Amino acid sequence: MATLKEFEDALREHGMNMALALLERLRERDRATRTVKPARRLTGQKMTPELARAILDLHATTGMTQQEIAFKVGVNQGRVNEVIKRGKWLTDDPQAPEAVARDKAKARLRGEPKPKKAAVKEKKVAPRRTNQGQLALGDL
Repeated sequence: MATLKEFEDALREHGMNMALALLERLRERDRATRTVKPARRLTGQKMTPELARAILDLHATTGMTQQEIAFKVGVNQGRVNEVIKRGKWLTDDPQAPEAVARDKAKARLRGEPKPKKAAVKEKKVAPRRTNQGQLALGDL
């Protein structure tokens, strides 16, 4: 399959100026009508307990799919699924796993160093006794 540039070069090579002019006119028409369309969602909504309750309400009272709910409230479908299936984001608990993950991600974006884990103390293991007798099947 040839690229548009290769096609244009082939037209030039064969002296097909009328075809080149037509191609240029089509290009100009496309440039004139081309617009930059905004995305469905510029940024996702921040998940809050209120938004999670709204998602559950839409899910319970309408026949909307998770994708339709996500588009309506401005989050992705995975977040809707987490709210419906696992009950995430229904409380303002700062120790909830999703809140902790969100805070860690924000800290990474700000370039903050990772919090250091507390040093783990080594457990003292009692030495094994080597003078214990073992029974073998033949001893019985």
